[in-house]
Amino acid sequence: MSGKYSPENPMPAGSGRGETYNKVLPQLVALTDKMREIGEKQNASAAQISVAYTIAKGTLPILGATKLHHVTNAVQAMNITLTADEVSELEELAEETGVDTKGAWEESMM
Repeated sequence: MSGKYSPENPMPAGSGRGETYNKVLPQLVALTDKMREIGEKQNASAAQISVAYTIAKGTLPILGATKLHHVTNAVQAMNITLTADEVSELEELAEETGVDTKGAWEESMM
């Protein structure tokens, strides 16, 4: 949900992630575009908005940080406050994607 990948810039073909997620990238465009739009208002990236959303929902995000900037971006995201309208809008757009990547063991956040 960082906005790094898109239909025009998919994950590497043949990779496990590419095989799983490239087919749903077109469905995520409206959502990632909205995350970028919200981020522009707060001088933040789409990835930071994603982290801020999980915090707004009362959860503690578990991030796969492989680079220092992943950690610093996550720390900065802790200072982002999303409005109730922004949270609702992101949830509506997420629902409209029809994409569900939850594992069978995960509980719903809604």
